[in-house]
Amino acid sequence: VKVSQHFFSLKLTKDDVVTVLKALQNANVATDPKNSQIVSNGGPADIQALVAGLGVESKSAKATIDRLSSGVHLISKPSNLHVPPWQMVSAVLGGVPLRAASWWKTPEIYSTTASSKIACWSPTLGQAGAVEIATSGTWAGKTFGLTGEDNPNFNHAKIGVPTSGPSQYAIFGDMNQQGDAVVGGDCGSSQNGRGGLFYVVDDAGLFSSVKALITGSSAP
Repeated sequence: VKVSQHFFSLKLTKDDVVTVLKALQNANVATDPKNSQIVSNGGPADIQALVAGLGVESKSAKATIDRLSSGVHLISKPSNLHVPPWQMVSAVLGGVPLRAASWWKTPEIYSTTASSKIACWSPTLGQAGAVEIATSGTWAGKTFGLTGEDNPNFNHAKIGVPTSGPSQYAIFGDMNQQGDAVVGGDCGSSQNGRGGLFYVVDDAGLFSSVKALITGSSAP
């Protein structure tokens, strides 16, 4: 519980499994499909082929977004796309302003506005909206921390919601808001140089709940 993460599960059709496997390949997921302690590869031949192709370095530098059969959108960030993760999510979703809670710790990516000049960026992405970094949240009337372990009350979840506009997304990812954004000194540092996935759920009730959970103080 000390370094809480979060759990997210989703029912997948066979076509969805294909989409997720391709997203994992694009994200350069670290695994070894030849190691039976890690991977049990079975099912249809096309699924097995995609699983067998994981663990090989991807040359992709382009984010992808796909719609699964449930209506959930899946965003994949490749490791060669050296940009701040949650600003990328905002841009892929059309510049939606976001509030994100993640393992915010050195090297910190600070909150940005829609007019912030993001030095670590890619022409393959559109304009990012404002990205507010949550440093505390609220549960049952009590405040808890959302920063890294240098804070006595911390959390390792990676969740976000829009802060304005009509979208009612709850976003669940696996990337921390760490690296470089505005300065541009080492754009491949920390999470900028890592791949990952984000699941975007369009659900009013879940949006409201997550929004309330991460309401609190913000990083500068």
